[in-house]
Amino acid sequence: MKIKAFQDYYPDDFNHCYGCGGLNEHGHQIKSFWDGDESIAEFEPQPYHTSLPGYVYGGLIASLIDCHSTGTAAAALYKNEGRAMDTQPPIRCVTASLNVSYLRPTPLAGKIKMKAKVEKIEGNRVTIRINLFGDGELCARGEVLAVAVTEKWIKKWTNVSK
Repeated sequence: MKIKAFQDYYPDDFNHCYGCGGLNEHGHQIKSFWDGDESIAEFEPQPYHTSLPGYVYGGLIASLIDCHSTGTAAAALYKNEGRAMDTQPPIRCVTASLNVSYLRPTPLAGKIKMKAKVEKIEGNRVTIRINLFGDGELCARGEVLAVAVTEKWIKKWTNVSK
């Protein structure tokens, strides 16, 4: 039995994000999973994700941290409500703030690995702390404040996407 990623539960109307949307053929399509009380995700950068030869572009790092964190936040809200991720109404989070600290250059070769923890849940707001690793080294840290979109926005969003 294959375990579904958080992003695999996104309804089609919410599945177009460049970083994590499974319906965005040009996007990163990251997949996040629980591993105990942390969430994990991996991404294999391509040669065109370069900044300086041999290293990943910093915008990619921020994008990966952003999308892994918002997926983790949605999964945490489902868990906090005691709901399965395929129940209605859907929970989808967007970024209210993103703080990335670049600690060292991230190698372009090999997989990027991310580990995130839920720091705090306050209503529909979730604070996530995340570490990003390249070649086994801690390369970046992030803190994301993610907010679940309201039902009003969900209705507006689904009408716009059709």
